[in-house]
Amino acid sequence: MTTNEILLAQKEFLFPAVFHYFSEPLVVERAKDQFVWDADGNQYLDFFGGIVTVSVGHCNEAVNKAVHSQIDTLEHVSTVFVNKPQVELAKKLAQISPEGGPTKSFFSNSGTEANEVAILAARCYTGSSEIVALRHGYHGRSALGMGLTGQSSWKLGAPQAGITHALNAYCYRCPFGLEYPSCDVRCATDVEQVIRTTTSGRIAGMIAEPIQGVGGFITPPKEYFGIVAEIVRNYGGILISDEVQTAWGRTGGKWFGIEHWGVTPEIITSAKGLGNGLPIGLTMARADVADSLKGLTISTFGGNPVVTTAAKAVIDYIEEQNLPSNVEVVGTYLRQGLLGLQEKHALIGDVRGMGLLLAIELVEDRKTKTPATAATARLMEAARQNRILIGKGGLNGNVIRISPPMNIGTGDVDEFIARLDASLEAVDKK
Repeated sequence: MTTNEILLAQKEFLFPAVFHYFSEPLVVERAKDQFVWDADGNQYLDFFGGIVTVSVGHCNEAVNKAVHSQIDTLEHVSTVFVNKPQVELAKKLAQISPEGGPTKSFFSNSGTEANEVAILAARCYTGSSEIVALRHGYHGRSALGMGLTGQSSWKLGAPQAGITHALNAYCYRCPFGLEYPSCDVRCATDVEQVIRTTTSGRIAGMIAEPIQGVGGFITPPKEYFGIVAEIVRNYGGILISDEVQTAWGRTGGKWFGIEHWGVTPEIITSAKGLGNGLPIGLTMARADVADSLKGLTISTFGGNPVVTTAAKAVIDYIEEQNLPSNVEVVGTYLRQGLLGLQEKHALIGDVRGMGLLLAIELVEDRKTKTPATAATARLMEAARQNRILIGKGGLNGNVIRISPPMNIGTGDVDEFIARLDASLEAVDKK
């Protein structure tokens, strides 16, 4: 099929609700390491990684070798049978889990499913049904996932009962009009008022991303989660850390994003980078929380032996290559490059994130902070022309998200910054 034939077939046979970047969708044909090729043979430097999913490079040879071996041995059995790859992965996850934290795993197929299981476990454990989530958060595309999500663009139905949304820690656009640190992290302390005024006062828990992904890599101050966790537990709830985008060393130095805030959650959910592109969802809970989910449950494809083999290979590769340390070094280098672009281009209002999970927020004017939504769309098109892949997010669609494979080097960063600079210049001229 030609590129045009593929695009026509996409339009005719797939749901139109599935959105795409660019005025004309990019048709991807193959990928290797940090590079992607389109159907016309053009090569792109991938600094988005399939929405923070390609953690150790496209078609990683070590991971694929393990997959090839497993797929010829045992491809599927479902959760009603025990299999070695699933158990080996669960054991490894318990070993790298934060001390005193989650040690029992339930495997599914996506972050959406992982969050569904987490909410169910929290409700079974506490006997309460009420959940606190955050504005600007994103937790999946199911009915419950959309109910937890704090952005109208991603809600395809009416709000769900039993879910309330607290203000998030958006320092660049503080909802209280304050400045950190003189604000005394009011967004965190306000969670208590949210519980007291919008719930029964006895909650099942709170779900939050350590760094809000779709929200535009919004990164809370260092005190935030410590304050919030104490409040949530004081009102009978548990803390669920949605690590679909922040786990596996992505934030640098540690396996899980929440560890940077010195907090151990009762439940961690994840997906994306754990499979390096293969579909996997993980709900990992503290033993007593996991044990409270009584009765029968099943996941036909959860814990699939091929996928869990791949995930174990991903974890082993990250460990063997010491990628969390590489993320710290290269992430710092990338941040410096982005800060340099901020000095050069007035369009960049904020640079934020952690490790290799970084973002630039684009504004029309730095004083008013008016979201530069149209300019962001133009920048995406210019980046495509300069053969780099980046993501877009934020409530106003004015945040560029940057999340390359965790095994990239500083040379890749230099090339990316040069191409992003050229893309920004093209937007500046319009």
